[in-house]
Amino acid sequence: MTNNPISLPIIQKLIGFDTTSRESNLELIDYVQQYLAEFGIDTRLVHDEEGRKANLYATVGPTDRAGICLSGHTDVVPVDGQAWDSDPFEAMVKDGKIFGRGSADMKSFIAIALAFVPQLLDRGLKTPLHFAFSYDEEVGHLGAKRLVEVMREMPVKPAMCIVGEPTSLGVIIGHKGKKKVRVHVHGHEAHSSLTHEGVNAIEYAARLITFMQELARKWQKEGPFDEDCDVPFTTMQVGLISGGTAPNIVPKSCSFNMEIRHLPAVDPEVLFDEIRRHARDVIEPEMKSVAPDAGFEFEETPPNLALDTDPDEPVVAFVKRLAGQNKHGKVGFGTEAGLFQKRVGIPTVVCGPGDIAQAHKPNEFITLDQVRKGEEFMARLADYVCTETL
Repeated sequence: MTNNPISLPIIQKLIGFDTTSRESNLELIDYVQQYLAEFGIDTRLVHDEEGRKANLYATVGPTDRAGICLSGHTDVVPVDGQAWDSDPFEAMVKDGKIFGRGSADMKSFIAIALAFVPQLLDRGLKTPLHFAFSYDEEVGHLGAKRLVEVMREMPVKPAMCIVGEPTSLGVIIGHKGKKKVRVHVHGHEAHSSLTHEGVNAIEYAARLITFMQELARKWQKEGPFDEDCDVPFTTMQVGLISGGTAPNIVPKSCSFNMEIRHLPAVDPEVLFDEIRRHARDVIEPEMKSVAPDAGFEFEETPPNLALDTDPDEPVVAFVKRLAGQNKHGKVGFGTEAGLFQKRVGIPTVVCGPGDIAQAHKPNEFITLDQVRKGEEFMARLADYVCTETL
């Protein structure tokens, strides 16, 4: 006799949609919309500018009062170049695990929430549940950024939010933010035999990167620190770099992408200003002495906001009861939680089934045990919303 989780069929269905961030998520959203419509639940879609993707917002239960928001992203990372032992977009149950892209990050959480809709409605809700399912979380939280702007104008907003990223059902009250910058280095071309007449953009990029490495080592050694974080200091790295045209030409241009993953209490602008000042005051004068138009250009992109929820917020104690534990923590990876907290003013924590260590890897999986524990979490939530008023 099998003891499969009640959410397994929906998990399998959701994994079957290829919602890699470069693809549309509309087939999955249409499935969720139709599923909820069968129970008489209205949904609101917030599309991207091209109409290829959509966020979905829906309320289960009374629509005239604040409730609890369950947030999850529908997109997944690519499988390109990964060696999978099975079709990543066809869920496979084997050895007590569900394999498939998005099984851990984070379609199982969405499926668990959807699977409980019938019994929630049968019992009747005194406190509503709000579903907020977004697109393009993996490429900069793009969908949620549009969704929260709509939520800000809603006459009734959730009183608290649970973002169901995989934490093995640990209660996470904080995570790092991320500042992202593309740095363009403008040099001056010359023949490689006349390097003194050129400004080598690659070499000056390397100068700035070396300074950034020194800063990052300083942060790691001297802090500030937050011991509640799994990586208790702010980090920085360069992930992409390109430049030059030929081996015998002093390169005119070079570009690289940098990121600062900062502790919740750290202002990333202060850190970035130190980098910008070093480029302007220390490196650029030497460049401009050869070519006045040489220098650095910093192209900033919208940041990923940190989460920093006060441990005394009611949402923290509430979710601890649902998860059956008394501790909380902080993590290094980012989520959409900071958007709900800072842009809408909704107290938010991160708590969901699955292990982040399995996310983004070939043969991604979630254990059936974690799914069952996720369903136990939802059952406790159902007991509350069906009997209590928030």
